[in-house]
Amino acid sequence: MSDGKREIIAKLIEEYDIRSAEDIQNALRDLLGRTIQGMMEGEMETQKKEKQEEDPAYTDSRNGYKTKTLRSNYGPVEVNVPQDRKSDYDPKIVPKYGRDISEIDEKIIRMYARGMTTRRFRIKSWKSMVLKSVKPW
Repeated sequence: MSDGKREIIAKLIEEYDIRSAEDIQNALRDLLGRTIQGMMEGEMETQKKEKQEEDPAYTDSRNGYKTKTLRSNYGPVEVNVPQDRKSDYDPKIVPKYGRDISEIDEKIIRMYARGMTTRRFRIKSWKSMVLKSVKPW
């Protein structure tokens, strides 16, 4: 194991005060939820920019969040899904009415294990999961 990975693990143990297998599970769920929420926020902004490029007169604004409970391999994960006033946001990472993220949660955890930052993760995930047409679940 590289020194970088050891440092990441040490930071996670300290940040989440990990003392048991259950603590590890809770930390993974938290990381998973935060990452998916960040990806959805980036996705919403990208969709908004694309619509503005197509139609310069297009305007829309954020309208808070809606809580959604997702099913993962690590148990239930709560995320705050960003909302827009016109309801034009069409999520691809976790489609509307979709709840099962077990196909992507392992990818997210593996990327964290490799030491990928959240910012790099969002960019890579967007390209690999969304632009290659995520199959609906």
